[in-house]
Amino acid sequence: MRPGAAPAGPGALAFRRLRRDRWALAWGGLFLLLVVVFLAAPLYADVVAGTGPSDNHLTDQITIAGEPEYVVSLEGIPIGPTWHAEYLLGADENGRDLMVRLLYGGRTSLLIGAAALALTLLVAVPVALAAGYFGGRTDSLISRLLDVIWSFPALLVGFLLASAVNLRGADIGPLTIEPGSKLIPIAVIGLVYVPYLARPLRGEVLALRERPFVEAARAAGFGSPTVMRSELLPHLWTTMLVLAPLLFANAVVLESALSFLGAGVPAPEPSFGVLIEDGIDDTVFSPHLLLAPCVALVLVVLSLSGLAEGLRRALDPQSAIAVEVVHGQ
Repeated sequence: MRPGAAPAGPGALAFRRLRRDRWALAWGGLFLLLVVVFLAAPLYADVVAGTGPSDNHLTDQITIAGEPEYVVSLEGIPIGPTWHAEYLLGADENGRDLMVRLLYGGRTSLLIGAAALALTLLVAVPVALAAGYFGGRTDSLISRLLDVIWSFPALLVGFLLASAVNLRGADIGPLTIEPGSKLIPIAVIGLVYVPYLARPLRGEVLALRERPFVEAARAAGFGSPTVMRSELLPHLWTTMLVLAPLLFANAVVLESALSFLGAGVPAPEPSFGVLIEDGIDDTVFSPHLLLAPCVALVLVVLSLSGLAEGLRRALDPQSAIAVEVVHGQ
């Protein structure tokens, strides 16, 4: 630090540590690249591939190395990767371009994961603030509800809830959710992961509520909502920023699992889970149908996990945040 210069604040120090963390920047760059590629799915389909994600080409032929080839052979085996603009990663059993479907599927999975993460934050933060600040019966009731959800595997709870809602839909006040709607996996995943964020946040609020600055705010006549918003919430951003990428990754994985089991995105609309389910029965003659979505899903999860670890090193160098509570759930 230069003589006479003001000392850097916590945010500036954290940004400096993150900027020097090459692995974190690499993982973050990979994730941003994947997001851009997936969001560009319509552009790729229109300009490069010339086909949509649901367009069938069972009887079409393409020219590879000067020779015509059927997109789907007479034996029903789809063409493999051509490494050309058309059918870059090959086709599926209906003659649909796998690269196009993979990009659209990645976009669907990421959008559902992002919306589910937003719902988790929207529910978990107020719940954690109320439980930790008020304590007593409020804390006991909220904690017991969180413990019930926490005690079951996320996939089991998500599958049961999604299957139940998908049977007949749901009416929640003025909101009507039709069977097969994307709102179903968004709502289910978002609610399932509330305890995974609310519990660590509640613990922080419990430790903060007796601090002098909180007592001073109460003595100044501030009401409970103001104290929670202005005094407690700013201290929770570090935990939220560290856990958010992990929850995002878990949301994408859970969406893929639900779609694979038929309780998420309905086929034939592509998502990671739908593509994996489509390819799992053709691994002998068409392994590309399974490998492509699996590799894409792994890259998304690894990039988010690496980014989360980099954020933890930058924002929480003392390792006070229990990141492992999200891993493996």
